[in-house]
Amino acid sequence: MSSAVLSGIKEIAGEITARAAEIEEARRVPLDLVNKLKSIGIFRMFVPQSQGGLELALPAGLKIITALSRLDGSLGWTAMIGSVSGIFAPLLPRETYEQMYRSGPDVTLGGSVQPAGTAEPTTGGWRVNGRWPFASGCQHADWLIGFCTMAEHGKPSAGADGRPLVRGFALPARDWEIEDTWHAMGLKGTGSHHIALRDAVVPEANFFNFETGLPCVPGPLYQAVRQLLPLAHGAFSVGVAEGALDELVASANTGRQQLRAATPMRESETFQFELGRVAADLRAAQAYHQFQVAGHWQHAQAGTLRDEALLTQGTQAAIWVVTTCVRVADSCFTIAGGSAVYETSPLQRRLRDLHAAAQHAAVQQRQYVGVGKLLLACSGQDAGRPRQ
Repeated sequence: MSSAVLSGIKEIAGEITARAAEIEEARRVPLDLVNKLKSIGIFRMFVPQSQGGLELALPAGLKIITALSRLDGSLGWTAMIGSVSGIFAPLLPRETYEQMYRSGPDVTLGGSVQPAGTAEPTTGGWRVNGRWPFASGCQHADWLIGFCTMAEHGKPSAGADGRPLVRGFALPARDWEIEDTWHAMGLKGTGSHHIALRDAVVPEANFFNFETGLPCVPGPLYQAVRQLLPLAHGAFSVGVAEGALDELVASANTGRQQLRAATPMRESETFQFELGRVAADLRAAQAYHQFQVAGHWQHAQAGTLRDEALLTQGTQAAIWVVTTCVRVADSCFTIAGGSAVYETSPLQRRLRDLHAAAQHAAVQQRQYVGVGKLLLACSGQDAGRPRQ
């Protein structure tokens, strides 16, 4: 099944790269391209077969996200958000989940995981107010997800651990307001606007617990969403970095010779050295990501993925992979010389996209704190041993 999806990507690859400037200028992926992604199965990759989806193995699905991101960062990011939501959705109660997929498996979801809303009990469910940032793909989504601090009489409710109780919820996209706020330095074409609700009554059946909720459908993909999400970010970043290296090699192969250089780029040992060094960084990122994905998938198949240490290790891997990919794009941009600064250069777009992606909370370097805490809490070699 994954080979058919990859073949479909190959068929539209030329169109995707040719329309990169259009995607950036529009600040969204055009609807006709979204529909083409839908037709080749991108948004049903992780949807259960019971709902008509492909239910791909995690490594196969993430390979497809990497392939799309290699072509264009904004399109790859949009595909990542829309497809990985198929893993998210089973946290909803079964009745709402069935409603979401009643017309077929090609459902696109978007939203924001920031707890930027409040929910208070009311007749018929919960009264929700909020304004959520970074809702990538919201303009073509069928459903949107937000997170709320649950409250009563204006005061946050406490969870079992004493912290404010936060829950997610989903509503059809038509029920949300989209605020045109996405003017960003990178991932410009993702349409990551703010979304808002004002005094919306959301039924209890539309809420879910992100941290401890159990999936309403069986299968290894759906048992522990939090552990898998950072790996999707890693797949995206590897793809964009691969694209940056592709662009650098293509530029050198045109015979280009930089100002005051004695030889064309491709014949320069200095360039060859830098190219080899950057390629080594990329191979390291690819290998680490593949290793961590394989390990998590083994745990998913064994039913042992719901483990805080695995969440920490997956996050650690994703941060390192994303940070290394940023370094790859930075190096490609620098090595390419002055021509890379023009808006027509794909390298400046790769650089911007990866820097924007690295700011996401799931892979931001401050999350290394959790790894440090785990190491301090464990003893000896157990703390650093890969959980394979």
